[in-house]
Amino acid sequence: MLAAELERATARLLATAGSLDGTSATPSRLPGWSRGHVLTHVARNADAMRNLLTWARTGEPTPAYPSQAARAALIEAGAGRPLDEQIADVRDSADRFAEYAAAMPAEAWQYELPLPTGTQRAAFLVWRRLREVEVHHVDLAAGYEPAAWPESFTHRFLHEVAAELHGIDLTVHATGLGHPLTIGSGGPPTISGPAAALAGWLTGRVAEPELTVAPAGPLPTLPDWL
Repeated sequence: MLAAELERATARLLATAGSLDGTSATPSRLPGWSRGHVLTHVARNADAMRNLLTWARTGEPTPAYPSQAARAALIEAGAGRPLDEQIADVRDSADRFAEYAAAMPAEAWQYELPLPTGTQRAAFLVWRRLREVEVHHVDLAAGYEPAAWPESFTHRFLHEVAAELHGIDLTVHATGLGHPLTIGSGGPPTISGPAAALAGWLTGRVAEPELTVAPAGPLPTLPDWL
């Protein structure tokens, strides 16, 4: 099921990229990154996730990237390419990941990968890739907003962001969810609103979300997400 969601999310991203005006140097929503940086990162991330699938399939250590410096260098090297090359790279790298994932033996998905952020089962990699595609689609600053995220993605993503955000204490209450989510030690304040607006705000993708603060006051300043 997640593989089908990833395929649809990738198709949406490619459709947006194919409609872009300007050049790959047009600024994105990420400070210091152009749209070319974002698209190159999305492509190289597909290759990185495929490396991790290789590790799970073979048992031979195959890191996502040789190093953080190498990751940054790959993104910088590809950022200035023409948009048509960027789009083809995103499509081709996504196809390579999908083909490799489809051929994975069932037992390989249970492999425990010793990643820098902690041990993670290989089965989680498709979700990790889906997160990258959906969030960075928003980062292109081309009209795709968190409100366009599918509901199933938004709710799972919001739960994860609430668990991942550190350095602040508050409670968020999403419309449509039957329970609040605590961040840090919890609130007050309690921030309420649509799940997509909350997830977009918590990850720095929505600057002025339509959210309610209780007790009444301004939205708190958030630490960086990840």
